[in-house]
Amino acid sequence: MLIILIKCGKLRVILVYSETMMSAHDQNHPVNNDNSEEDTTHFGFQTVEKNEKESKVASVFHSVAQQYDVMNDLMSFGIHRLWKRFTIDASGVRPGNKVLDLAGGTGDLTAKFSQLVGREGKVILADINSSMLNVGRDKLRDRGLVQNIEYVQANAQYLPFEDNTFDVITIAFGLRNVTDKDMALRSMYRVLKPGGRLLVLEFSKPEHELVNKAYDFYSFNILPKMGELVAKDGDSYQYLAESIRMHPDQETLKTMMDSAGFEQTSFKNLTGGVVALHKGYKF
Repeated sequence: MLIILIKCGKLRVILVYSETMMSAHDQNHPVNNDNSEEDTTHFGFQTVEKNEKESKVASVFHSVAQQYDVMNDLMSFGIHRLWKRFTIDASGVRPGNKVLDLAGGTGDLTAKFSQLVGREGKVILADINSSMLNVGRDKLRDRGLVQNIEYVQANAQYLPFEDNTFDVITIAFGLRNVTDKDMALRSMYRVLKPGGRLLVLEFSKPEHELVNKAYDFYSFNILPKMGELVAKDGDSYQYLAESIRMHPDQETLKTMMDSAGFEQTSFKNLTGGVVALHKGYKF
C-alpha cells in the first residue's frame, strides 16, 4: 500500500493506493510504444491519422481554454508555478534578449520574460490554438504588459520566423501535443541564434515505480473527474492524462534533442520526475 499526502496551503489531499488498484490500472493503460506506421500517430491512447491529430488537439484546447489556469492550479496543487519559476531562472534571459514562448498559452512565462528582457528586448507568445492565444493576450493586457510582447498563432513544426532569430526558446507543457516532435525540435533549432538555448518543460516519467503507479492512478481516475466538475469536460482531461503517458521519457527526449542538432543537452527532474526540464544549446 502507498499513502501520499499532498499539501497546498490549507488544502490537504491524502491518496491511498493498494497494489491491487495499481495493478488493475496498469492492465487498462498501455505503456508508450512508438507507432511504426509513418502516416499514423497517437492521440492519447488512440491511433489516428497524422493529419487528424492537430484538429483533435485543437478541439481539446478550445474546450479548456477559459478554465485552463484554474485547472492547472487544481491539478498540480499549485506546484506548476514552481516548475515554471525554475524554468525562468534556468533560462538565463537577460535585458535585450529576444524570447520565443512556444505553446505559451495563457502567458505565465511570457509575463515574467517581458519584465526580464526590458524595453530593448522582445517576447513572442506563440500558440497553435487561437482560443489559448486569446486568453493569454487578454490576461497580459489586463496586467498592463503590452510594450514588448507580440502574439503569433504558429505550429511548432513550421515556425514562421527567420533563421537565427531568438536568444531563448521555451516550450512548457506543449511538446507532448505536437504531432511530429522531431520536426518541431528541428524547427526550434533553426530559429535559435548561435549560442541560443532551448528549454523544454514537460511531464515525464517519475523516478520511483510506486510514485509512477500512484501518479498514473491519480491522472486517470481523479483528473478527468476534476475536469468534468470544473471545466465541464472530462474527456479533454482524459486525453491530457493519456498524452502524458505517451510522451517520451527523459532519456528519449534528450536523445531526440541531440538528433535535432542541440549540444550540451541535459535534463533536471522536478518533483521526482513527474516533470522534467530539458535544456540544449545551439552553437
